[in-house]
Amino acid sequence: MRRVSLVGFVLIGLGVTAILAAVGSGFASSSPDGLEKVAADDGILEHEEEHDLADSPVADYAVRAVDNDRLAAGLAGLIGIAVTFAAGCGLFFLVRRRTADTPTASSTAPPSNA
Repeated sequence: MRRVSLVGFVLIGLGVTAILAAVGSGFASSSPDGLEKVAADDGILEHEEEHDLADSPVADYAVRAVDNDRLAAGLAGLIGIAVTFAAGCGLFFLVRRRTADTPTASSTAPPSNA
């Protein structure tokens, strides 16, 4: 049995995720989800306010500069993957470095005089 390296495993996972996001995002339903439907039915949406980031380049799950809806959604999915992966890697390396800097119980124990 052949072993796959960690880097290979991560790259394969990123590739599969990218394909699913790029292709699958274009087929997402534009109908409101359950929570949004309940909010509309109960009159909660009448009090809805525009979000501060509503004018951002990837607001509403699409890249604004792209006219093709499926392509815009796919690109937004790819951007989301990249941002999430970068944040996860940053957090992993931060925790890993912090753990490596923390002394272990055996290194702080006083030397024995035996």
